Amino acid sequence: MRIISGSHKGRRIQAPKNLPVRPTTDMAKEALFNILRSKIDIPRSAVLELFAGSGNMSYELLSRGAATVHAVDVHHACIAFIKKTAAMLDFNIHTTKSDVFEFLKKHSGSYDLIFADPPYAFDETEFLQIPNYVFERNLLNPGGMLIIEHSKHTDLSAHSHFDNARRYGGTVFTFFLMPDEEE
Repeated sequence: MRIISGSHKGRRIQAPKNLPVRPTTDMAKEALFNILRSKIDIPRSAVLELFAGSGNMSYELLSRGAATVHAVDVHHACIAFIKKTAAMLDFNIHTTKSDVFEFLKKHSGSYDLIFADPPYAFDETEFLQIPNYVFERNLLNPGGMLIIEHSKHTDLSAHSHFDNARRYGGTVFTFFLMPDEEE
């Protein structure tokens, strides 16, 4: 994987082969950030990455100037790799080793952007638990955005906060929005 833009543009990061991850492809990541450029002010954003895996999205967001990033994953090896890589890149990433659903049930943070990359094998009910918890717990700031990465075989458009979905090959990014206060 590589960081495609920002202060660490072009930097390659090699995750150990034993990590249970499926990093977002460069093509899909570049397309996502082209969309985000017009929707969110990354340099001022507070970000939560769920199912963080290798930390791929966290590094990209911090390279582009995100204010804070909190990465959550259940696997100890993933959290250890994120901490090691963050130190190497001089990035300040707060990490939590936890089951994402247990974390969401109890967490009370506030974010401008939440990115979730759960296992593609989840069924639709499991995928929909993510926006359900995010919106029930008010984890997004007004105007904030939740993005869930999933396969083309999953449709999350029935959720009340659904905004749109974009497909890149077999990868789909589904966007959910927290209304602005004035709406």
